[in-house]
Amino acid sequence: MNQTALVTGASSGIGLEIVRQLCGRGLRVFATGRNAGRLNTLRQETGCFAEPFDLALPEAPVALYAAAKAAFGAAPDVVINNAGFNRRKAPVTDLTTAELDEAYAVTIRAAALLSREAMRDMIPRKSGHIINVASTVVWQQVENSSIYCAVKCALHGFTVALIKEARPHGIKVTGVYPGGTDTAFRAIDRPDYMKPESAARMIVDTLFAPADVIVHQLTFRPFVETNF
Repeated sequence: MNQTALVTGASSGIGLEIVRQLCGRGLRVFATGRNAGRLNTLRQETGCFAEPFDLALPEAPVALYAAAKAAFGAAPDVVINNAGFNRRKAPVTDLTTAELDEAYAVTIRAAALLSREAMRDMIPRKSGHIINVASTVVWQQVENSSIYCAVKCALHGFTVALIKEARPHGIKVTGVYPGGTDTAFRAIDRPDYMKPESAARMIVDTLFAPADVIVHQLTFRPFVETNF
């Protein structure tokens, strides 16, 4: 049974709601994000462990994993790679190298390194669950979001390979593909999109599936969206 979870991108939006719901279900949670003030508020609200890390830095993912492991006194049962962002919508002609590097570092490199650290602990004990939060842009790309689409598609590819590597060791891996969610991620309110707490519930529920069930890919959308 899962008792501890490390959650990235937890200072706002879906990640924040994931932490709230996991704590509400009795898990011990280590939350991280870039906003120290919001993390401190979350700590006071839920009793979780919380520490800011900038996952764009090469050394941050390994340091984060070590901090969570020290806080729990053991390796986490669950790692949820939720951190990601889309700095702005822009055509390819306006993209900068810095934007591409940061998106890669947070969405791909951090998730890969945290998964590597987790797998090193999960394989010997033959249990654990890794969840990688991508997006429905994996299935339906959109213009003026080329970097975001690219890194989320890369995360999908990484996740599919990880599913195959983890299966023989009894480790569950889930790729999550949320559609439009009404969070601060967006410049304007979208009340026709999903609430972040709704998206978080879908993700959290995968951790409580029967022991003989693995949710490999979980795609969900608001009513306003379709991929047909």
